Amino acid sequence: MKLAVSTSIIALTLAGCMTGPSAGSRMVRPQNDVIIENGPASAEGQAQPRTPEGARAFIAAVEKDLYDLSVIGGRAAWVNATYINDDTDALAAYFGTIGTEKGVQYAKEAAEWSRVPGLDPDTARKLNILRGALVLAAPNGQAAELNTISTRLQSTYGKGRATLGGKEITGDDAEEKMGTLRNPAQLKEIWTSWHTNVGRPMREDYTRMVSIANQGAKELGYDDTGAMWRSQYDMSPQEFSAMYDRLWAEVQPLYNQLHCYTRTKLNQKYGNAVQPASGPIRADLLGNMWAQEWGNIYDVVAPKGAGDIGYDLTDLLAEKKYTPEQMVRTGERFYTSLGFPALPASFWQRSQITRPRDREVICHASAWDVNNVDDLRIKMCTKVNADDFVTIHHELGHNFYQRAYNQQPYLYLNGANDGFHEAIGDFIALSVTPEYLVQIGLLDRNKVPSADKDTGLLLRQAMDKVAFLPFGLMVDKWRWGVFDGSIPASGYEAGWNQLRQQYQGITPPVQRTEADFDPGAKYHIPANTPYARYFLARILQFQFYKAACDMSGWKGPLHRCSFYGNKEVGQRLNQMLTMGASKPWPDALQAFTGSREMSGKPMLEYFAPLQRWLEQQNAGKQCGW
Repeated sequence: MKLAVSTSIIALTLAGCMTGPSAGSRMVRPQNDVIIENGPASAEGQAQPRTPEGARAFIAAVEKDLYDLSVIGGRAAWVNATYINDDTDALAAYFGTIGTEKGVQYAKEAAEWSRVPGLDPDTARKLNILRGALVLAAPNGQAAELNTISTRLQSTYGKGRATLGGKEITGDDAEEKMGTLRNPAQLKEIWTSWHTNVGRPMREDYTRMVSIANQGAKELGYDDTGAMWRSQYDMSPQEFSAMYDRLWAEVQPLYNQLHCYTRTKLNQKYGNAVQPASGPIRADLLGNMWAQEWGNIYDVVAPKGAGDIGYDLTDLLAEKKYTPEQMVRTGERFYTSLGFPALPASFWQRSQITRPRDREVICHASAWDVNNVDDLRIKMCTKVNADDFVTIHHELGHNFYQRAYNQQPYLYLNGANDGFHEAIGDFIALSVTPEYLVQIGLLDRNKVPSADKDTGLLLRQAMDKVAFLPFGLMVDKWRWGVFDGSIPASGYEAGWNQLRQQYQGITPPVQRTEADFDPGAKYHIPANTPYARYFLARILQFQFYKAACDMSGWKGPLHRCSFYGNKEVGQRLNQMLTMGASKPWPDALQAFTGSREMSGKPMLEYFAPLQRWLEQQNAGKQCGW
């Protein structure tokens, strides 16, 4: 789950300058904080008449002010993310504080202006975006404290280390080891050391941050910070929660079958002492630090005969002697094949594609638009493997989206909703199929897996796409509970583990107590990146993918479709992307797919053959947990 970062102040103010898109640097969806005590005023501080014309003048002044601040603030955020030290922490917090104060001020003013009768639809929409665009809102006089805490939380994560055999390893190395090691004792050590070393030190700061942010949200008229987040989807927070649960209900049966099958295979490999045949799955056995995607243990669950899909993408990259930069250039070619212009030369000069050897950095992959025009960048610690090859296609989706809407007014420099921003790169990455690998010369055509390998192809895909669904759902359910008080500070850890068991059916490998703070060991928690976007993206990407495949005239199984090189798909996609946030998201969805409603049905269609096969494999077993 990566991030898209834009320098929209609204993103900037996020907690001291977010980093990362797939939310972060242009954190998709503006994010700010601001407060005003007297009546509406312009960004320059001059009182405006309470008329529709006055509201338009207010918006124009705000957009200019925030645009200008976002550029220097974005640079400070970039330096902090790619060169972590006390000085860059201070710079990020400084500009984040300014952004937070402005954001809160303008959000309060926008709430006042929105009451003016006779507003035109465009002004009313911008006022609503401005009012609810914050990720964290600071109450009057507390912006500096909020941003200092937020910056410290992110830096704590960036400096985090795990251990293996008692020796310290970096976070990105720990992630890689979790995907390749099969020794339960070693996996337990990495998992436990990472969650303990990274999460525990954050707990006090996080608790204080929640208290401050909730006060700020209430001053803006929201019940709490979670309600403020859910207000940004062209519907009420209650309507959004209902849609969220509806989408999960549609896809949950598929996840339950995958969980049941995977647990059986882990039990067969490790035995009852490590992984019982019933109940939840031990979190560290699933090939990922957070058990959010399980594709790294495909070798454990692959069915005999049908499991060998005929190639290994990591091996193909190694055989062709791909470098990290070559991987990024290959990803770029997918987008240019659809008719999009190539990335600017500055992208290759300014991006962080590999981990520097001389300093601390945040390795979590993210895509940035530093000047809201074409200063596009990615920040990764790329390794030559299949995961990062797919991640690159995802991150570049943010960059091409950012550039597509760069002619929109400042407050519309964003995706139709934040799930859209994540889904663009994800649906492109779905096209990393055997056919695509042949087209780009990574796979010989005579080695394309035959139809009898479809079960393996789909299972490998489901281990990431389907396995992620409940994790994508519960991260924000935990935060919404934290923000509304139903998960108290005294029960942060218990609430986290209860939700992970309820939705994911997993359990920690060791006993956890309230001395722990395992949520903090997941980047998006200390970075304050709303996470519902990733769940929505998992649903939307299959809607986008099916629409693209239908447009391209693809006639084979949906999961084998590649629309690489199809200019019609590119043209229709660009029509949606250029809209940015200027229209309600159903309008954008309709522009590309023809539908105005998010639905899990295209995902179920994609995996239908696999679901039937899983049900056969699980027959007679005690599924559920």
